[in-house]
Amino acid sequence: MGVKGQPDIIDITEKKRLQWYGHVKRMPEERIPKLIMEWLPLERRKRGRPRKTWMEGVQAAMTTKNLEPDQWRNREEWRLVSGKRRQLL
Repeated sequence: MGVKGQPDIIDITEKKRLQWYGHVKRMPEERIPKLIMEWLPLERRKRGRPRKTWMEGVQAAMTTKNLEPDQWRNREEWRLVSGKRRQLL
């Protein structure tokens, strides 16, 4: 929880990211957003520490919320579990 009972900005962004991930994963294979999300570039990365990818952020959000990789198939269940707040340690 953030200030005065408002949700934390990290919780909001993780929730929206997981909502979009589930939405795109349920799309047909030929849709452009799904093709772009699953696309892997052939070029090499630049020198230095690589930036985090969008999918790495999704994977991190899924692990913090204890979500299974194929849980997105059931829309109602995904909506319930992706909206959970993260647990503070």
